[in-house]
Amino acid sequence: MKTYITIFISLFYTMTQAQLKTPSLSPSSKTEQTIGFTKAIVEYSRPSVRGRKIFGESGLLPYNKVWRTGANAATKITFSKKVKIKGNTIEKGSYTLLSYPGKNFWKIKWYKYETANWNKYVDKEPVFTLSIPVTNVLIPTETLEIHFGNVTLNSAKMIVEWERIKIEIPVEVNEKEQILKSIDKAVSGPSNSDYFQAALYLHETKTNLNKALEYIQKVTKSEKALFFQVSREAMILKDLKKNKEALLVAKRALELSKKSENDDFIRLNNKIIKELE
Repeated sequence: MKTYITIFISLFYTMTQAQLKTPSLSPSSKTEQTIGFTKAIVEYSRPSVRGRKIFGESGLLPYNKVWRTGANAATKITFSKKVKIKGNTIEKGSYTLLSYPGKNFWKIKWYKYETANWNKYVDKEPVFTLSIPVTNVLIPTETLEIHFGNVTLNSAKMIVEWERIKIEIPVEVNEKEQILKSIDKAVSGPSNSDYFQAALYLHETKTNLNKALEYIQKVTKSEKALFFQVSREAMILKDLKKNKEALLVAKRALELSKKSENDDFIRLNNKIIKELE
């Protein structure tokens, strides 16, 4: 009987232990960012400082020693189109990176993603290697964070932050030619929306302000033009130093913004008028 009781207790303990679940010390995370028309996705695990020294000879990650740039498994970075990483062109697909943190610079090796086992990449030839300067920050980041910042129509920075360290990896997309062809095709028989989107792109990228003005005025010549469309015309005229015309258009845009009760554009047009008067 004692033997049966002992076996039962052992089985019960084993079963309850197998069912026990606790939170991961380095939970998984997924970051997505659209750059132009390109989608960038980072999948990684996020360790925390938890009172430890992270970087340096006495830290968890000694200088110039390989680190998987995350926890648990290889970090996976996916791009939906061809991109440039600090001038290095890579095709669309998934990649991983191994970092060698240093005091002033990090060496970062990029590999085509094949497996979550980061050790498999250590002896492989990288697609390319980067040297990225380190920024020391005053406010510490408790949990490793990889995200995108400084996002423009054709670029962004992939930012890695942990403890008091930050690095920024420049990412560029080269979609201007594709977009310009799309604009040319659209404006051969465009709608007001096409003209507005074309003008918006040409203005924001400072590609061709005169062409941006030509397109936006095809929209704003109508009495049915919307407040944000007329506001854009005023902004383009202002950037072209056509201040007298810009002032008149900004006043029209202000009235339309008031009718639409849009506070953001009321403030914008008041600001433009104040600067031009």
